[in-house]
Amino acid sequence: MSRSIHRRTFLTGTAAAALAVTVAGPARAATAPRISTAFTLPDDRAYPEGIALDPRTGDAYVGSYTTGAVYRAARGSRAAEVFLAAGADGRTTANGLEVDRAGRLWVIDSTAGVDVYELPGRTPLARLTVPGGGPSFVNDLAIGPDGTAYLTDSSRPVVYRVTPADLARARNGGGATLDAAYDLSAVADPDGLFLNGIVVDPSGRHLFVVGMTGGGLYRVDTASGAVRQVALHGGDLTHGDGLELVHGTLWAAQNAVNTLSRWRLARDGASARLERRFTDSALQVPTTLARVHGRLLVVRSQFDKGGPMGPGVPEEPFTVAWVDGI
Repeated sequence: MSRSIHRRTFLTGTAAAALAVTVAGPARAATAPRISTAFTLPDDRAYPEGIALDPRTGDAYVGSYTTGAVYRAARGSRAAEVFLAAGADGRTTANGLEVDRAGRLWVIDSTAGVDVYELPGRTPLARLTVPGGGPSFVNDLAIGPDGTAYLTDSSRPVVYRVTPADLARARNGGGATLDAAYDLSAVADPDGLFLNGIVVDPSGRHLFVVGMTGGGLYRVDTASGAVRQVALHGGDLTHGDGLELVHGTLWAAQNAVNTLSRWRLARDGASARLERRFTDSALQVPTTLARVHGRLLVVRSQFDKGGPMGPGVPEEPFTVAWVDGI
């Protein structure tokens, strides 16, 4: 679930500040969504980016883009604690995070690859690194029903794949490289595709990936590798970051414009219709989200206040928010 951005182009469109709620379609009379604090984060330089939920315990894990630390908020807690210290295992950033069904925490280091830890302890199991030379910015990940992990790269038009067998080999050998299994260069826009958030459908047949700069959504067939652009009706996903998919409904965090949007996917995943859009400066540059019992947990990065987006002073403490009603 999680869910990051390439900081060099993140500044585009940051002029959007305290805006109103925008609702699509027949839901115009709906009550405005409500924002409240779910839990606080330690560290005055946290600048959180990704979030993952442990399906067994309900604990939430949040990563720091600026330090590489990972925080854990126990289920029902109003304050998170440091789980993996800044710089742990040489990691300088913590972008996308995910907890798989086997109780392993996956943590992306944007410039290196991904680390995998055993829970509830902090035992490092494997590190998988980016193949080849050249620029790379590993960004977000999602895990399919068979345990295969899929990771986006914002500097390369590829999606990496880590199968359970790949992970087993990495554990036994102490290291491995990511497999660039899917090539999206054919659908790249002139300014670069800039892949960001990613989700897997419940069948594991399709991936859905957002292209942040162009605002497009792309469907990838996991078996054939075929890629098509999803037809979006009612809006776009410009500045699209973290995604969440539940029962055919797709939620997106659109970071620089302080927006959350909700879309209804067609059964074949070839199109999606905007159902609701919520914009509010109190979202504090939302980078990702997770759906919990009908509510959204939203990471408030504050990247525009002394973080990757430029000068300023963040509001303390950093927080993860509840958003109800979208």
